Amino acid sequence: MASSSDHHSPPNSDTVPHEQPPLWRQLQQCAAVLAAVRAGTSGAVAFDAVDPVLRPGVQALGFQVLRWLGRAEALRRQLARRTPPPAADALLCSALALAWQPEIAPYEPFTLVDQAVEAAKRDGGMRAQASFINACLRRFLREREALVAATEREPVSQWNHPRWWIERLKHDHPRAWQKVLTADNAQAPMTLRVNRRRTSVGEYLQALELAGHPAVAVGASGVQLERARPVRQLPGFDTGDFSVQDAAAQLAAPLLLDGLAAPAAGVGPLRVLDACAAPGGKTAHLLEHAGQQPIEVTALEVDAARSRRIDETLARLGLAAQVIVADASRPSQWWDGQPFDAILLDAPCTASGIVRRHPDVRWLRRESDVEQLAVQQATLLAALWPLVKAGGRLLYCTCSVFRDEGAHQIDAFLAHNTDARLLPSPGHLLPQSGRIAGGLPDNPLGEHDGFFYALLEKHPG
Repeated sequence: MASSSDHHSPPNSDTVPHEQPPLWRQLQQCAAVLAAVRAGTSGAVAFDAVDPVLRPGVQALGFQVLRWLGRAEALRRQLARRTPPPAADALLCSALALAWQPEIAPYEPFTLVDQAVEAAKRDGGMRAQASFINACLRRFLREREALVAATEREPVSQWNHPRWWIERLKHDHPRAWQKVLTADNAQAPMTLRVNRRRTSVGEYLQALELAGHPAVAVGASGVQLERARPVRQLPGFDTGDFSVQDAAAQLAAPLLLDGLAAPAAGVGPLRVLDACAAPGGKTAHLLEHAGQQPIEVTALEVDAARSRRIDETLARLGLAAQVIVADASRPSQWWDGQPFDAILLDAPCTASGIVRRHPDVRWLRRESDVEQLAVQQATLLAALWPLVKAGGRLLYCTCSVFRDEGAHQIDAFLAHNTDARLLPSPGHLLPQSGRIAGGLPDNPLGEHDGFFYALLEKHPG
């Protein structure tokens, strides 16, 4: 998964819509999403399969279920000696994940239990399990405090991440692993990148305030909304005044371009490559950030369907780039032989830094994925480094908190490439949560996802 921190729809809200279908129908679909994720389907695909009328409510409930699935599964083990059939287990765990903590439950626990039983009764495949589900959930209501206490010491139940994930974080970030896991279970903020070719951050904040959407400035070009909204409710979406993009992801373009020497007069524009470009957020930001400086951006994407999102993004913003469907690791198939002044490599990764926005990722990933993706990242670095001109730059980034995809990857690269020099870079940015207080964010980037950045400069050979 790459570029997942670039969003062109609002972050998934946990707010259930005011007008909604019956709760039992939403719980049926929520359980179907959970069953699909357990079977290896991504959450995005599973939610897309839900009836559009039901989808907003199901997505809100489903995100909460995925965030608290570790606790729910531990509670289910307390309630049932044997694991029920997959569909019934998904419904039971969905109800437990939503009801286990009344202060954050979207409905009263009794209502959730009642409607979960109704969902089982109205589903032909689960009707035979309705009495079992009813018995488990009624016992949960009677003994909730004792059952929750019995699951408190289990790490997967306490932190709602797989055990291997927790252990890796402890190893990689011994002083911050608990903060990372806590941030992972918070609702992601909605952060916008203001298109400063069209307006300023200050002007756009005023436009948001007039439209009734309070926000604060974060970073150089960002604003963070007090409450997530559908993008079309925000002023200036259709005219390209902003894009939805996490504050940490907004660092890529300025890191790569600021301080980069412009080509000599008559040589032509800066040649920049965005090597894994879909959905196009960083491609667009490169063009926006260049301002009046001539720049020619080539955007690569190996997946044809995803490459169309780059075209859509650029069209809405009134920007232009050369979009090529090709494998970045095989330059012989697409490179014209002219070196690039700058390359952005937002490499495929575990997406372990953006699980607030994609809570299914923690349950889909396997520990072996880290090593496999690290090999792919090293392959891309080795393939693209020769394409950087002497004195040029390559910015390597991932939306991962694991060191094997960040610091360790770059250490190995520098050890094998003596013509590479590491410029000042953020390194590992761990996900930050915590509500905005007093009208100001806790840090210059506000709340943000986990990211890694390493800016490499090529020594003249």
